[in-house]
Amino acid sequence: MAFIPFAAVRREPASLLFSLMLFVLGLLIQSLAVADSLRVEDAMKERVRACTACHGKEGVATNQGYFPRIAGKPAVYLYNQLRHFREGRRQNPAMRHLLAHMSDAYLMDIAQYFSALELPYPPPEPTTVTLRLLARGEQLVRQGDKQRDIPACTACHGAAMTGRLPATPGLLGLPRDYVVAQIGAWRTGSRHAEAPDCMAQVARRLSNGDIHAVSQWLAAQPVPSVGHPAAPGRQNTGIACKGDAH
Repeated sequence: MAFIPFAAVRREPASLLFSLMLFVLGLLIQSLAVADSLRVEDAMKERVRACTACHGKEGVATNQGYFPRIAGKPAVYLYNQLRHFREGRRQNPAMRHLLAHMSDAYLMDIAQYFSALELPYPPPEPTTVTLRLLARGEQLVRQGDKQRDIPACTACHGAAMTGRLPATPGLLGLPRDYVVAQIGAWRTGSRHAEAPDCMAQVARRLSNGDIHAVSQWLAAQPVPSVGHPAAPGRQNTGIACKGDAH
């Protein structure tokens, strides 16, 4: 039997332990690398995936149907609408169920996520209505109807109709049917905002022909290349308004 120095016997367990530690460290590094490759790049993007089922990928939607684009809308506007759905000021059972247990802070996180998205708009919807009807729609949008105390849409929604900070949305790039449905909801009271609710007053002053003309003209307009909301400004409508009622 060969003689093994006692010192070598004592060093061997230490060498094995060191090798084992290197092996475990290698496994740990490898697992962390795999985990990093699987990490969700944008947690909020994943959490709002339910929204895209109706509002389209990244909240872009389309220019047809009843689901509006939410990408790029003012954050305060989106936040207010989420609260209105949750609290019943806007009627949509699916939205109310989805938002029922979400806190105000989380609703603001959602609103800020979609508001920050800058994505291209689809081309405007084709229209077959008469030029006379389109001219009436443009008149209501840009000038209103003073004889009937109907303010211009631009007074609140901005000269370019791309909205106004902090809480008024743009009206371009929306589906025609959606615009008609929302004005109708204002008229019947199934949609309303916190008092004073100026949009409800405006909607009740519009005739069916007015609504048809306005929705046709809005849907036929291209969105400016820079479709950002206008800076905050005073809304000179002659009607008391909370400022988030759209």
